[in-house]
Amino acid sequence: MSEATFRGGVHMPDGKSLTSNKEVIEALNPDSVVVSLQQHIGAGLESLVKVGDHVLKGQKIGDSKAFLSVPVHSPISGDVVKILDITTPSGVMTKGIEIKNDFKEELGYEETNRNYESLSNKEILDLIREKGLVGLGGAAFPTHIKLSPPDDVKIDTVIVNGAECEPYLTADQKIMELKGDSLITGLKIAMKVVGAKNGIIAIESNKPKAIKLLSEKAGQTNNIKVVSLKPKYPQGDEKRIIDATTGRIVPSGALPMNVGVVVVNAYSTVKIYEAVVKNSPLIERIVTVTGEGVVNPINVLTKVGVSLGYLIEKAGGFNGEPAKVIVGGPMMGEAQFSIDAPSVKATGGILVINKAMIKDDIEQACIRCGKCVDVCPVYLEPPTIVGAVKNSNYDMLAKLHIMDCIECGSCSYICPSKKPILATIRIGKGEIRKKSRRN
Repeated sequence: MSEATFRGGVHMPDGKSLTSNKEVIEALNPDSVVVSLQQHIGAGLESLVKVGDHVLKGQKIGDSKAFLSVPVHSPISGDVVKILDITTPSGVMTKGIEIKNDFKEELGYEETNRNYESLSNKEILDLIREKGLVGLGGAAFPTHIKLSPPDDVKIDTVIVNGAECEPYLTADQKIMELKGDSLITGLKIAMKVVGAKNGIIAIESNKPKAIKLLSEKAGQTNNIKVVSLKPKYPQGDEKRIIDATTGRIVPSGALPMNVGVVVVNAYSTVKIYEAVVKNSPLIERIVTVTGEGVVNPINVLTKVGVSLGYLIEKAGGFNGEPAKVIVGGPMMGEAQFSIDAPSVKATGGILVINKAMIKDDIEQACIRCGKCVDVCPVYLEPPTIVGAVKNSNYDMLAKLHIMDCIECGSCSYICPSKKPILATIRIGKGEIRKKSRRN
């Protein structure tokens, strides 16, 4: 099978061997959880419960009437002991509902085995929202909205994003290996809702077991195929994956739907099946806990709302003195100031880097080598953008399409002079946003 790819990007040590061949373990009985009321892009939620209430596993405990929102559910049965101020792994300050586990696993929803083909598109979308589904590739965009393009937009292809190009992370790999039938059905449901005739499952070639398994299952259909991707970062960016698998280029400022495509993360696709067919809310998931900074890197099936520290403990604790704890991968993940933060729906990985691995690189003068231009997957000119940011030339920044930057960090990674290119670009983007708000 030939390997599809896109222009630009970087090849780097991926660190996946720490967990890629390990079985998924379970950690489903925490003493307590803290369920964040802000786990998606969009409006925050209001608590539907109060201190002292008894809640059931899968019971809806937070919701909003806002358009851009999805509810949250209790991952366990037990008692609400506190509603407190928390900071999520992405740095959002919000409220959290602390629930003490009674270990009875009493269900707050009816388990089903629905025939999705008998459901209307509206019924399917209502279920997807009601069960709290969001994008699990990191962005946490509400899934029911992603699957609701405008009536005048024609979608012909749904792409399942199984690239998982971030170094170290293997949770998507594991769900594809373990839940192939669920993924195929979830893809069929997504195709039905958006009216697409074609389905593509895109997987980097460093996941041969997933490719083989899903190719066999896709071969039993007449409109779904598996595409093997060259392992390269940021292959998982949705516009890059559209380019690699279909040859279509999403124009500047446009969305995938503008070229007839919807992209859904592999894990999200499995959750679509579980929500629509099994009536199951999004309350647990696999998390990769990895890096040289933990004793025993693992893939662990756990409850949404357990603390980062709980998961690090399941990986044997810290190996040496930790320098950074990152939720996500090393390229686009977010460094944490506390391991007490609760995991959220989109928490797919925890990376611990110990101090022994840290190098203090000294920033040097740009040598105009052009490597950052070569690797930019969006065809930008990072040195010119950096110069415009330093000179506060905002009109020039707009002409240079700074807002098209996907902040993948390839430019900073490849720079031999160790220039903080991405950090500077982020400053420029922030200034553009401020200027736009003032106008």
